[in-house]
Amino acid sequence: MKVNKKNSLGSALLSAAVLFCVSGCAKLGPEPESKVTSEQGQRFLAVLQASNWVVEDVQGQVIAPDQIQVERVWDGTRCRASVTNMGDTPLRLKSVVLFEVAEHGFSPDTPIYGEGFQMLYQNGGTLGQREDIGNNSDVKHYKIPDFRGLPTAYGVLNLNLTDTDNLLLGFAACERFIGRISFDAQQLLISMDTEGLVLQPGERWSLEEFVVLSGERQGDLFNELAQRINRNHPPRKVSPVATGWCSWYCYRMDVTDEIIRDNLDIFKEQVPELKFIQLDDGYQPFFGDWFDPNPEYGDVKQTIADIRAKGFEPAIWVAPFIAQKDSRVLREHPDWFVKNAHGEPLDSSTVSFGGWRYGPWYALDGTHPEVQQHFENIFRTMREEWGVNYFKLDANYWGALQGGRHYQPNASRIEAYRQGMAAVLRGCDDETVVLGCNAPIWPSFGLVTAMRTSGDIRRAWWSFKSLARQNLSRCWQNGTLWDSDPDCIVLTTDSPWNIKGDVTDNEWLFHATSIHAVGGFILSGDKAEHLHAKELGILKKLLNPTGQGARFTNTKLETGITDLGDTQYYYFFNWSDTETVDLSVSLVQLAELTDFWTDETLGRHETSYTVQQLSPRSARLIVARPVED
Repeated sequence: MKVNKKNSLGSALLSAAVLFCVSGCAKLGPEPESKVTSEQGQRFLAVLQASNWVVEDVQGQVIAPDQIQVERVWDGTRCRASVTNMGDTPLRLKSVVLFEVAEHGFSPDTPIYGEGFQMLYQNGGTLGQREDIGNNSDVKHYKIPDFRGLPTAYGVLNLNLTDTDNLLLGFAACERFIGRISFDAQQLLISMDTEGLVLQPGERWSLEEFVVLSGERQGDLFNELAQRINRNHPPRKVSPVATGWCSWYCYRMDVTDEIIRDNLDIFKEQVPELKFIQLDDGYQPFFGDWFDPNPEYGDVKQTIADIRAKGFEPAIWVAPFIAQKDSRVLREHPDWFVKNAHGEPLDSSTVSFGGWRYGPWYALDGTHPEVQQHFENIFRTMREEWGVNYFKLDANYWGALQGGRHYQPNASRIEAYRQGMAAVLRGCDDETVVLGCNAPIWPSFGLVTAMRTSGDIRRAWWSFKSLARQNLSRCWQNGTLWDSDPDCIVLTTDSPWNIKGDVTDNEWLFHATSIHAVGGFILSGDKAEHLHAKELGILKKLLNPTGQGARFTNTKLETGITDLGDTQYYYFFNWSDTETVDLSVSLVQLAELTDFWTDETLGRHETSYTVQQLSPRSARLIVARPVED
């Protein structure tokens, strides 16, 4: 491997920085060793390494190689890259294409999974035909353009080359720039969004680490990627995994302190095992004014005291990066906000989605020192004076809003978000639960203890199916990058959206099984008065989450396993609306099998187990325990 001295020094400094952070933040295992072993994977890796790089300016024009230089240094299947201004004038870089592959050589029908920039979107389908996972696409909803008009994944793209061969392309860091993988039936481009920032003459930027992984099961590859990410962004861990109740799916923003008290009385009697009572959106008078009273809600501090008096822990919803037009914070501190070209607070609807209520929203600038002080004060006050140590942070995407200007003029939107989140964390302590929601996924590494992994639940089959696909595609993140929040478990039909779905017993258990497979947060979303013996039985079975996400073989997400050593959980999902299916899994060991939901004993099995004639829209959860002599 050829490495020039300049790059050797940069790599050494980066490695030292990572090791320092690891020693102070978390204990990680040895550096993962990986090889691309399949014939298709080896062929593509050779094509990738031989491909050209390209740097584009803000007009999208290619910068001449005598003005710009990209260095790519491979260490096995890991690549560290840098870009240097070789000329005498500043350059505004829009994109750095690390690898430009005109002919990838894979079948257009190759199934894929790729992340979105923000939490509410994922890429599915095939190389030749992308399918949206989630209802809020990066392109259409958030106005983030696909690179060169090609379907674009952010952070990771996995290819199911065959039933037993997966190839994963991923970025193991996100400090300053977001990594992109753009694709179609022929092309594959791996690039960094450098946002038009200025690279001065002689200046060199280190870019985010990139890896190529291959193996039989996609779940194993995602787990290896997570290990590599954690070496660059040590995860924040809070134990145990949170369980509780959330007010949003019962009452939305019409929640009041009296409503919370009424539910507390019932939960204390029926489900004292719940730990957290999460007060969601609705207690604040305006988005952005988190300390101001809202007469329509009542007394927030009294609510928190009532929660504690009943033996639960309080949790609260906050959206630190946004403010609505009528908020006091925007009126009194317009200089705190991301600016437009005229130096005015940027109306987010002009560059992205403007917000789901009381829009357009304005984004607080995480690079501004006074904003950082403001963030720290919010969470320190809520923690130390209010007694709250669980924060659901919503609308975090606006902290990484594109198209604006920051207080620090050459800061990327990733840096703005990460600086803002670092300020939030200064107001927290080591036991604080920090849940990211509607957040940019890759930029949040190391900054949250938990992450929502799906959109909002509705009490209908179409929602159960959609959210299960979203959550199970991401359940590899649970227990590795953070604790995953698959959104609430709902078990009754009462809905504040007046959606009266005709939900069958099989569909309820499909939903509950998908929540269990994630292995993360368990938050009830039903009114306490509507939970009776049947619903309480299901809820209580979920209140001991595994802490690990199930691993699936491929994008079909039909069978998965959570292996806890002595005990395994096997998951079987029939996604069809009409067809029955037979589904089989290989067993880890000789075991006694039991149906998790019914406690039916299924006997001893050693090599494999098949669920026969699994009905449409249904799932099975089988527990395997070691055979006792």
